[in-house]
Amino acid sequence: MTSLRDFRYAARTLRKSPAFTVTSIVTIALAIGASSAIFCVANAVLLRPLPYDDASRLVFPCADLRTRNLPDFFFSNADYFDLRAGASSALEDVAAVTTGRQAFPREDGIREPISYAAVTPNLFRLLGARIAFGRDFTEADGAPEPPPNGGAGSQAAAAPPIVILSYEFFERRYGGKSSVLGKTMLSFGGPIIAGVLAPGFELLFPPALKMERTPDVFYASRLGYDANLRTSVSLRLMARLKKGTTLQAAQATADVVAAHARQIEPIWRTANYQIRLEPMHRYLVAEARPAILALTGAVLFLLLIACANVANLMLVRALLRGRELAVRTAMGAGRWRLVRQMLAEALLLAAFGSAIGWGLASLGIRALLQIAPANLPRLDSIATDPSVFAYSAMAGLAAAAMFGIAPALRASRPNVAEVLRAAGRTGGLTRGAVLRNAVVIAEVALSFVLLVGSGLMLRSFVALVRIDPGFQPEGVLAFQMMGGRPARTTPERAAAIRARWERLRAVPGVTSVTAASVLPLVDEFTANRWGKEDALGDASKYQAANLQAVLPGYFETMRNPVLAGRTFTEEDNTPETDSVVVDQVLAAKAFPYESAVGKRILLRTYRKPDPEWVRIVGVVAHQRENSLTDPGREEIFVTNGFFGYPLPQEWALRTKGDPAKYAGIVRSAMSKLDRALLLTEVLPMQTYVTRAGSGTRFSVVLITVFASIAALLAAVGLYGVLSTVVRQRTAEIGVRMAVGATPARVFRLVVGHGMRLTGGGIAAGLLAAFALT
Repeated sequence: MTSLRDFRYAARTLRKSPAFTVTSIVTIALAIGASSAIFCVANAVLLRPLPYDDASRLVFPCADLRTRNLPDFFFSNADYFDLRAGASSALEDVAAVTTGRQAFPREDGIREPISYAAVTPNLFRLLGARIAFGRDFTEADGAPEPPPNGGAGSQAAAAPPIVILSYEFFERRYGGKSSVLGKTMLSFGGPIIAGVLAPGFELLFPPALKMERTPDVFYASRLGYDANLRTSVSLRLMARLKKGTTLQAAQATADVVAAHARQIEPIWRTANYQIRLEPMHRYLVAEARPAILALTGAVLFLLLIACANVANLMLVRALLRGRELAVRTAMGAGRWRLVRQMLAEALLLAAFGSAIGWGLASLGIRALLQIAPANLPRLDSIATDPSVFAYSAMAGLAAAAMFGIAPALRASRPNVAEVLRAAGRTGGLTRGAVLRNAVVIAEVALSFVLLVGSGLMLRSFVALVRIDPGFQPEGVLAFQMMGGRPARTTPERAAAIRARWERLRAVPGVTSVTAASVLPLVDEFTANRWGKEDALGDASKYQAANLQAVLPGYFETMRNPVLAGRTFTEEDNTPETDSVVVDQVLAAKAFPYESAVGKRILLRTYRKPDPEWVRIVGVVAHQRENSLTDPGREEIFVTNGFFGYPLPQEWALRTKGDPAKYAGIVRSAMSKLDRALLLTEVLPMQTYVTRAGSGTRFSVVLITVFASIAALLAAVGLYGVLSTVVRQRTAEIGVRMAVGATPARVFRLVVGHGMRLTGGGIAAGLLAAFALT
């Protein structure tokens, strides 16, 4: 074993070679810092267990309407109860969740935005959540409300909802005072606070579902079974497998439940309704896994390049110390003694490099969090912890082994007689050339693979930037508007919308104003069914499209190009209208060889129990709904009045200058109109477009950084080999010049050797890149 004396001697030796020592430590630090930072991300997202009890048995039941290409659809109350009862042999329990946001009034009259979750009373028991104060929900808290006409059990209709607060909201809003337990809140119709969750509880769903991750308030859902409302959907589900039950067995029971639903619900039958069970952890990270694995592979390449570089430096250094090692051997030093000495130097270099790399990793993680995509699951849990420190230490030991063992073994076998007879100080450099050249070729090959990967990612990002989202986000300010004075009747709602529109339009610098049920790239769209005349006799002919209710002027404000026909006018904005605007995708599907303007399609909405004919008055360019990389479904636009003037929450206005500068002005204008109004997420529309490409940008930046470092390290390694070649061939070069060789010819001799090594590395890198692309 290496002794303390070996380390002291190694430290003295390294101090005598500052250039070698600093170069080696910086090389190791860069590689270990980068790999530790990426490991920190991979550990938080892919490796760390979910913060639930026995999380390996948790699954997401997903509703799929396969003939309409609608995965991850919502569940209805009836389908939830059917799955909970019908799959009880395989599922220990099933819970349902819906989430949202609303304005919460404070004592001073100011409203603040809060997030909420409506959950079945068994959710916290299913996940193993801890209650810090008060009690958990009971089944009685979620008992369905009786019909409004009274009758048996009508007393329960007056019972207020029961809520449980998150610990963070409890501290922020009530100062951590447990005296609020059993009292009512100021919102939600006077619910009673039953308990407070332990700190740090999260609702983890796949980011694409856009569920609230840390709701402030949880209230017990009073769900009732109603088979006639099976297509009224709003629920997301979580479930736990019974102990000893496999996912395949549970899936078989879910298939039986789905088959029963298809038998009794014609719409589910024509849509090929299926229930798919997905392991919770795997499904949460499914979207992020490929990028993280690619980045992990990139930093491992970088670590290998760094180790190869330091190994090359140590080989050259060991050969330069050939006379010293030969003398020590001649004086009786054994081979193991020399190996221990060289390994001590490698371990010291790795230790210092790992320590500095740990510091670089801590800084790197802060930078990663600044550019990480918002849809990266468990983003807040990314931080340095003992596991990351252990990884850095293990990476340092592995690096020391990779770059220390080969040079140590090579240097521990000096040919004493040959070395001592060598006329010059560089005589030892003539040995080990093959190994040094091979290491440089490997470095160039690995760095070339990273450069190819960086180029491919950059090409993808450029293509992403060039994608037309279907509207012009520049100059648009988007925000959500919640709360406000109650508006219950149709005329009151129409008047409230008009007053808000007029107040926003009066802001100096605002050129147009609109509102919509959902803005593209901002929130999740809901799908509705549409069909042509053949769908009247065959419900399987219905297809799915995103339905968006907008104010007249929407297409002008968003600058969504009109391809045919016209956009909405105020005459269209009434409950009696049958006018719709469709996008180019739906128009091409419905009427591929003719103009869609003036044609009719069938539309099924909650406005009427039966499908109704609507008339297409215009065709617009397709908008990207949730992602720039996914074109999404076709779209149908109706006016806000089509559904009786529901108060829209998502607004947008176009400005003459930088829209970000209008945030404060808009807040002030709406506060003067109605102090109960609350504006949240007041952001330029360009911000949402940037976020939509953040995942690709995250990968591009990191792989480009890694590839640049790898290329630099490969260049340093190549320089080390060429400088060694020049030193070992100094006498030969002198003879060549003495007999007439020009400096240019000598230059070509040296550079040609480097080009041959680089060419070999590029050839090997090309083969590896084709295999890994």
